[in-house]
Amino acid sequence: MTVITFRADDEVDRALADLTAGERDRSQVIRDAILLAWRTRHEEELRAEAEAIAADADDRAEARSVLADMESLRAW
Repeated sequence: MTVITFRADDEVDRALADLTAGERDRSQVIRDAILLAWRTRHEEELRAEAEAIAADADDRAEARSVLADMESLRAW
């Protein structure tokens, strides 16, 4: 397990105090914040990739073609 030391400014100190007012300790709050930031970045990357694919006219045409082929194979 890695130990990280960082310097917090006043705003971060206030946020950390507020987030640790309950039963959660500082380490858990910081771990949760890092994981949330990581997941958010990953979701943003996936969203950007999906938007790029959706904007690709050739890809959309290929998808329509595949769906049409699959529809013709569907069991009645």
